[in-house]
Amino acid sequence: MSLTPKSQDPATRPSGVLVLADGHVFYGIGAGHEGETLGEVCFNTAMTGYQEILTDPSYSQQIICFTFPHIGNTGVNRDDNEDQSASHGGPPSGARGVIMRSLPTKAANWRAEGDLDDWLKTRQIVALAGIDTRALTAHIRQYGMAHGVIAHAKNGAFDITNLRARAQKWGGLSGADLAREVSTEAPLHAQDAGWNIKDGYAPAPQKGPHVVVIDYGAKGNILRLLAANNLRTTLVPASHSAQEILALKPDGVLLSNGPGDPAATARTASPVINALIDANLPVFGICLGHQLLALALGAKTIKMDQGHHGANHPVKDLTTGKVEIVSMNHGFCVDSASLPGTLEATHISLFDGTNCGLRLKGKPVFSVQYHPEASPGPQDSFYLFADFAAHLGNAA
Repeated sequence: MSLTPKSQDPATRPSGVLVLADGHVFYGIGAGHEGETLGEVCFNTAMTGYQEILTDPSYSQQIICFTFPHIGNTGVNRDDNEDQSASHGGPPSGARGVIMRSLPTKAANWRAEGDLDDWLKTRQIVALAGIDTRALTAHIRQYGMAHGVIAHAKNGAFDITNLRARAQKWGGLSGADLAREVSTEAPLHAQDAGWNIKDGYAPAPQKGPHVVVIDYGAKGNILRLLAANNLRTTLVPASHSAQEILALKPDGVLLSNGPGDPAATARTASPVINALIDANLPVFGICLGHQLLALALGAKTIKMDQGHHGANHPVKDLTTGKVEIVSMNHGFCVDSASLPGTLEATHISLFDGTNCGLRLKGKPVFSVQYHPEASPGPQDSFYLFADFAAHLGNAA
């Protein structure tokens, strides 16, 4: 699909364009950072929480197309960023680009501290608005997540041939170990616990069982929910060895979410995870952490055509029959057919039947493919953090 500009007059040319590797071109209105950005284009069906989504490190090297038409209208604030490294002085991580149906109106929310467009410029995120996001979403659903380039130029001058060639030459996410690129460079201690409308974030506890979170690209609300369950938390780099982690004397370990191909990250993560399990520590995996746990224990992962990205995904707990609505963000999944006998599948997606949870038989080791911490999304699965705390002798 090519939406050709009606005029070649620079004053009326589109100021933004999306060019896919397969030749499809979408002209629109450029926003955010002026320049070009290259990545895997996926769609997200969430109706709220765009700031949390765009700052989720799991979206590293991806461009997000929001299916909900009104993005940015409630503005942005300092509390809703999810990338932990940036909140402690590191570089921002998250999506490379964003696609919206409409340009956001002026921010209208009591929590707003700024407008989305200015925030995008600060984080150097290239944005595109004014395109048919339904058509792009339908294209991804039919042909899979495409490689693409967003270009934003006020003069409307675009070299479409060159942009297409860049998209075609990009290697993509398969085989990419991105966890170390977004991970903290040094151990960090959680500062915040739960949020409430009156006081904001409560302080994290200074006493209680100690959880080490391996930072493959951890979202901030994971740490806050651990703290809300009276757990002290230390975030450590993805490069930490098992010996370094054990030296911190953890009562349990959480394997965080993160970007990239889990099979690539597992080459260094699997020995660490197995050593922690052999040390009889409770282990809880989330999203990429779920995939890494499965790989360490003998299963396989596969690339998905369109992935799962949104805050309205139904998941069934096979152990109870309960259905939960959850937040998801992943382009790879655990191959259900590859699970060894030591692993039990605990959850499945009701959209496509893919694996969404597992546990290691006989040990307090479990994981889920989805995001129980939400941010954004429903709170149906917050109980998993309490369950993990109970394994540490600290049920909330």
